[in-house]
Amino acid sequence: MENGTYFYLMLFENIGYIRYAFFGLGFILYCAIVFFNALIILAIFLERTLHQPMYILISCLSVNSVFGTAAFFPRLLTDLLSDTHSVSRAACILQAFVIYSYATNENTILMLMAFDRYVAISKPLQYNNIMTPRILSVLIAISWIYPMLCVGIAGILNARLTMCGNKLWKVYCHNWEIVKLSCANTIVNNVFGFFIVTTTVIIPLSFILYSYVKILIICRKSSLDFRRKAYQTCIPHIVILLNFSVALFCEVTLSRVATLDLPIGLSIILSLEFLIVPPILNPLVYGFNFPEIRKKILWIIKACKQL
Repeated sequence: MENGTYFYLMLFENIGYIRYAFFGLGFILYCAIVFFNALIILAIFLERTLHQPMYILISCLSVNSVFGTAAFFPRLLTDLLSDTHSVSRAACILQAFVIYSYATNENTILMLMAFDRYVAISKPLQYNNIMTPRILSVLIAISWIYPMLCVGIAGILNARLTMCGNKLWKVYCHNWEIVKLSCANTIVNNVFGFFIVTTTVIIPLSFILYSYVKILIICRKSSLDFRRKAYQTCIPHIVILLNFSVALFCEVTLSRVATLDLPIGLSIILSLEFLIVPPILNPLVYGFNFPEIRKKILWIIKACKQL
């Protein structure tokens, strides 16, 4: 088969009337994700006292959640109501680019959050000199640009492949599934994919683990009040990190390990966890655990009711 211009998302075939239930659930989830993350972004943007590195990085997570889910949910909802489930090759590669940019951005932002907490706890007197607005801006720019550049190059490499099939057994466009359909040599794609995983997943997670181990060591040697304040700011970050790491592990394992024999429904749920759970859990965790954010969110809600 020559280079195909369309891919077909086969998991939408023959799902019957249950598609309407999935559509309703997906629509509610997407609205909730946009609503809760928009509240976090607005609260931090409107409250000047929240214009600090930790809160700005939290808002970056919310922006990234809206960015990633915008590439997934509208297409998913459209496919659930449609009788044809074809997607052009260009649109498919674009969707894969946005979704995997979201995943890699999430890791690098979480790494910056770990670094911010490490500096705040280990070097409190030098914190304001280290985490200046200029340095924070540069770090945030790198945390977004580098992953997106890597994923973009991977997309270009995929676009150059000759396809020997056009059926994707996913509910969204998946880089590795596209590569598996190729009848050309994919060694360059595989090597570059490993490079991306190393620099945007393994290295950030290793740095995050190192940072929190150092924080734990510092806290054990400090006063009870110091430990309480440190745990209060670090535990929400750790919860978000563990949640996203487990979700990403499920997605990578299911896409790469062909020997896993799981029910199709369970496979779909596990593969979509990184696109659904973190975007809705992140704003809830930070909204409930940080009084400053919670107060501003309540103020926004009250102000909207008075309109």
